[in-house]
Amino acid sequence: MATTTTTSINTGGEDRVLATAQQIVKSLNTPKEVREDMLLIFSSFDNRLSNIGDLDSPDDAAEYLGAVDEILQMMDELSVRNENEMMDRAESAIQIAMSRLEDEFRHMLIRNTIPLDADHLYGSIRRVSLSFAANDGDIDEEFESFGEVGDGSVRFHERGASLGDDVCVDLINADALGELKEIADRMLRSGYEKECVQAYSNVRRDALDECLVILGVEKLSIEEVQKIEWSSLDEKMKKWIQAIKIAVRVLLSGEKRHCDYIFNDYESTKEVCFNETVKGCVMQLLIFAEAVAIGKRSSEKLFRILDMYDALADVFPDLQAMVTDEFVCSEVNGVLNGLGEAAKGTFAEFENAVKSETSKKPMQGGEIHPLTRYVMNYVKLLVDYSETLNHLLQNDEIEADGLQTDGDNLENMSPIACRLLLLLTSLESNIEEKSKLYDDSAMQYIFLMNNILYIVQKVKDSELRKHLGDNWVRKRRGQVRQYATSYLRASWSRALSCLKDEGIGGGSSNASKVALKERFKSFNLCFEEIYRVQTAWRVPDPQLREELRISISEKVIPAYRSFMGRITRCSSSSEKKEYIGFGALVTGKPHACQGLGAVECTC
Repeated sequence: MATTTTTSINTGGEDRVLATAQQIVKSLNTPKEVREDMLLIFSSFDNRLSNIGDLDSPDDAAEYLGAVDEILQMMDELSVRNENEMMDRAESAIQIAMSRLEDEFRHMLIRNTIPLDADHLYGSIRRVSLSFAANDGDIDEEFESFGEVGDGSVRFHERGASLGDDVCVDLINADALGELKEIADRMLRSGYEKECVQAYSNVRRDALDECLVILGVEKLSIEEVQKIEWSSLDEKMKKWIQAIKIAVRVLLSGEKRHCDYIFNDYESTKEVCFNETVKGCVMQLLIFAEAVAIGKRSSEKLFRILDMYDALADVFPDLQAMVTDEFVCSEVNGVLNGLGEAAKGTFAEFENAVKSETSKKPMQGGEIHPLTRYVMNYVKLLVDYSETLNHLLQNDEIEADGLQTDGDNLENMSPIACRLLLLLTSLESNIEEKSKLYDDSAMQYIFLMNNILYIVQKVKDSELRKHLGDNWVRKRRGQVRQYATSYLRASWSRALSCLKDEGIGGGSSNASKVALKERFKSFNLCFEEIYRVQTAWRVPDPQLREELRISISEKVIPAYRSFMGRITRCSSSSEKKEYIGFGALVTGKPHACQGLGAVECTC
């Protein structure tokens, strides 16, 4: 047993307590008339216990503990003999011994506490990162921190880390456990359970508090947590997610193991001691989680709240298996439910925000709207939490009025699939409204094509497809084709009407030639206007861009050639050159950069 600060040993202190205790035990068999001598012996025993302070060697420790054993045995016999006066003396002696042992017990715990090695633990943590690109564009504040930009910049959302199954750390020096158990045994046998438990739990509670500091968990009130800016709060939430797993799977598990060993023979004591030791650590973690659960809701918090919910739900069974304090377990369950409600409420507010997002500035060139990018990247991450969300949303009613299920029975869909369907329906409606911000109907269809195709691609290339189904994807692809047809009609109907035969007349009369010339002039003007306007329009998807160019060529070039045949029959070569403004259309080989694709070219 390690050395502590001691007092000087009085004259005669070199006599060991064991010898004194043996004298007392032997004297128990003496006749009644020598009992007064025994009281003198007890007085001497009291004095010697109060002056023993140096237990350097194992022999000293064993001798001291052996003396205590002798006294305890003697007290058992005294109680049978009903020797009250001597029992009082014995109790006084044992009180001195227990005070000394309590101090030694406390000091041993402090000296043998092993600091938490966070680097070792973090090396055992497996992390999962989900990526989404950063947002750019004119959009409501609600959607500013989540989205995607054309330069491909990416942000990461790191899922809650997971600990390996083999992570185990010693929080108390293993060499000291045996001696701690020996001291605890004497204190408990002497009736000093309260003092022993208090000494143990006080030291170990402080040690656990220090572990939380090492893990980056600060002692904050609910009010303090709610005042933290989101960027800082996000970091604290990430640390909390790691800390709750380490706290339960490593710290509490280690404390339980040590508690069970030291108080092995005292079932109720080790239960009480463990509960008292870990209560403060658990409650500190719960205060932060509760503050998050009741805090202001915003869409960017949803994933981190879900991570916290998953982390706490994951360790809750382990915690319940160790902690028998009903109050603590009830608090954990309450905070878990609170995080679940916070996640549901945040999701619902996100749905409402998508439905009511009212930015009025049209996207330049009919580009993909930031709202579309934000929502689709958001829900792509959301499906990674499908199991959790299905559990949280399973009893919620869904407002499905006017909701199209694309051939699937809504009742057969999972809760998260229904909510995603509702969310994307709201997004589509919002995009439809935003298309009306464009005065040019052809531009409206470009905008709708870009956005609906973006939605389809995000669904098709992710787990969203499993939730929404192939029918949903096919229907939206059909919508894109319809928008393409409407775009062609809106863009080229006027120009193509110039190439029709109606109103020109027959033969090679001057009137017919004038009419042909006017038609070509009108067509050339229309073509130039389309070229001027639509070269600034954008179709980011290369396949859609090429399909539009092919469709335009298939629609315009045959009509142009047919009309050219009319000219050939009634005009001379010099007249034909005068009429024709876009000879490339005759050859059918327009360069991609001529604007015939009605989009910005990247070649």
